[in-house]
Amino acid sequence: MRAVLVEAFGEPPRVADVEEPACPDDGVVVAVEATGLCRSDWHAWQGHDDGVRLPHVLGHELAGTVVEVGPDAAGFVEGDRVTTPFVLACGVCPACARGDQQVCARQLQPGFTQWGSWAERVALPRAEVNLVPLPTGVEAAVACGLGCRFATAYRAVLEVGRVRAGETVVVHGCGGVGLAAVMVAVAEGAQVVAVDPAAASRALAVDLGATAVTPEDAAATVSALTADGADLSLDCRGSRDVVAASLACLRPRGRHVQVGLLGGADATPPVDLGLVVARELQVLGSHGLSATSYPALLARVADGTYAPQRLLRDEVGLEEAVRRLVALDTPGAGAGGVTVIRPAL
Repeated sequence: MRAVLVEAFGEPPRVADVEEPACPDDGVVVAVEATGLCRSDWHAWQGHDDGVRLPHVLGHELAGTVVEVGPDAAGFVEGDRVTTPFVLACGVCPACARGDQQVCARQLQPGFTQWGSWAERVALPRAEVNLVPLPTGVEAAVACGLGCRFATAYRAVLEVGRVRAGETVVVHGCGGVGLAAVMVAVAEGAQVVAVDPAAASRALAVDLGATAVTPEDAAATVSALTADGADLSLDCRGSRDVVAASLACLRPRGRHVQVGLLGGADATPPVDLGLVVARELQVLGSHGLSATSYPALLARVADGTYAPQRLLRDEVGLEEAVRRLVALDTPGAGAGGVTVIRPAL
């Protein structure tokens, strides 16, 4: 099969013919119809994730059709249309027993701990615990983002951030996950300030119902809109500067949610714990979404509460995906919406 193969961290990958994946006994093989281009893929390509072993195939956001089923994978048959969280939980560890599959102690991750979905086919173990059937009418280009980008934003805003109607929410970084966070927060009745340096991303955030500003204007805008700061602020970019700005814009007892991955020079950002104590701020992390939460998310997509399709920018093949990946850290490269990869193109 054709796949994007990473052979050296930070060096441009290549599209290569590789062996098709073997079907896990407890899993399935999925023919990939659509897969996402995410900043997390960039981190993996840069070598920021300890779980990645070379050579490697990226890709953790996917939707497609089951083409092979392992003997111990109950509940699925060939021809089923599916997606999956990027965290493949074990289902039995203490975290899973508490219902927190997204932080499973024995988690596997396509595109990180094993080969991923930037390929014509991908093997997914632990199907019974993690595979999510797609409702009729949910198109693959939309569904693949539910595996990470949109699902991550949904959990960060609702389940971790506990947004309430009438609150002021600041979303720092309006790439795919940030724009999804804007959409979710607006739909839940929040006043949203979207912060991004790229005009195209700010324009889409405005179209989604937010007030959009540059990072330089964010503090003044929040001050003008609120009495004493935002209720909820999310770092959807992942940088030391954004962490500081997110904490600084919060009201006393406000909530900061760290969504964006922090790698490289930003891996260990300084945190003003004096400010955290003085304002009794809550500093929270958010990591994906458990498969058990997907029915509620899919119901909101199906009834039109959320419209992830509005975030789609364009669709590309594997060769163009390589070029987009290499350019992803260039200012403005990921602006204006989401890129979806179609391996068949």
